[in-house]
Amino acid sequence: MMKIGFIGLGVMGKPMAKNLLKAGYRVTIFANRKEVQQELAEAGAEVGSSAKDVAQKTEVIITMLPNSPDVKQVILGKDGVLEGAREGMIIIDMSSIAPLASQEIAKKLKEKGVEMLDAPVSGGEAKAIDGTLAIMLGGPEAVFERVKDILAVMGSSVVRVGEIGSGNVTKLANQIIVALNIAAMSEAMVLATKAGVDPENVFQAIGGGSAGSSVLDKKFPRIKAGDFKPGFRLELHIKDLLNALDTGDEIDVPLPLTNQIFEIMQTLKEEGKSKEDHTGIIKYYEKIAGVEVRG
Repeated sequence: MMKIGFIGLGVMGKPMAKNLLKAGYRVTIFANRKEVQQELAEAGAEVGSSAKDVAQKTEVIITMLPNSPDVKQVILGKDGVLEGAREGMIIIDMSSIAPLASQEIAKKLKEKGVEMLDAPVSGGEAKAIDGTLAIMLGGPEAVFERVKDILAVMGSSVVRVGEIGSGNVTKLANQIIVALNIAAMSEAMVLATKAGVDPENVFQAIGGGSAGSSVLDKKFPRIKAGDFKPGFRLELHIKDLLNALDTGDEIDVPLPLTNQIFEIMQTLKEEGKSKEDHTGIIKYYEKIAGVEVRG
């Protein structure tokens, strides 16, 4: 089995790394937090002293970081992956970042003979834990073939969508659809509640029709229960939509609905709700309508 390095052990990355260890892979990690180092070491990981050190000890490195600047720093910065990389290595960036950033990083890695795949995920913490993430992959097909068994440990769906950067384009499309789905559900359920119709009955009535969706099935029960503990934090969705809007500007594609839901999310952030789950979008609609769907 290939030796794997893993950098970025947050809410998503930590369970992903644990699944690789459970599958029998030798994993070397780098984390700034001592408690994370200890937890992964107890699960069987080796602890590296830097991203460079991890690269020197492994053949494939997975990164799972918050945004484009973080990925650039870890891969291209001082004591970063590139300093320890060798020709033939593969970097799989599973962060959700700007597509042009993926292409920029891949170009610099290629100069040293290092391959890169961008492979962002969807599914949140629960699917990271049970290894059933949806993985959207961009990069050379031959490189994908070399690591698809590794990816299959972390995801139940692994689809190559094109060349480098296309994985993150696909993730941006995913995040637009999810955000607008939550907003549409929120708007509809607030309408039903204020009109005097039990939103639970509405949920049961429409779920099997054209309005039914994975978002409706997963998110409405949490909203009804008033459960806004983060599965996917609002601030992370804001980051993804900002990347989508920036990408749209770069390639001259207007995104009016994305811009509208982005502004709603920004309003919620200003109200101190950025650490809540993105289902908290409904709180915006509840506030302006003067009614609560929850409870």
